[in-house]
Amino acid sequence: MKMILAIIRIAKMQETKEALAGADLPSFTAIPVLGRGQGHGDLEKIKTAMLDTLETIPEVPRLKSKRMITLVVTDEKKDIAVETILKVNRTEKSGDGKIFVVEAIGSYSVHTGESGNATLD
Repeated sequence: MKMILAIIRIAKMQETKEALAGADLPSFTAIPVLGRGQGHGDLEKIKTAMLDTLETIPEVPRLKSKRMITLVVTDEKKDIAVETILKVNRTEKSGDGKIFVVEAIGSYSVHTGESGNATLD
């Protein structure tokens, strides 16, 4: 089993939800998050401001609102999940997000008591 954590733009949430459902991956959790990446432009502003004058206080990059999607899939469905999220969310602009894939060592249904891949259907 794999756990996929994807941080995406808020504006892409509905399209991502529809694409995952279309790929037979309708089950996931989405939560609002705040964060920032390398922010190349923001870091350049800081460096320039610091070099121009010591009296200038650099503008600190703000955290941006995003959505984090978490889904757990079988090993066989990992690639389709990642490809689906990439396809919908890639604009080729900074801030498109990140996808992390980690090993999930177990899964249990509280409702039925089942465990393993049976809980993922």
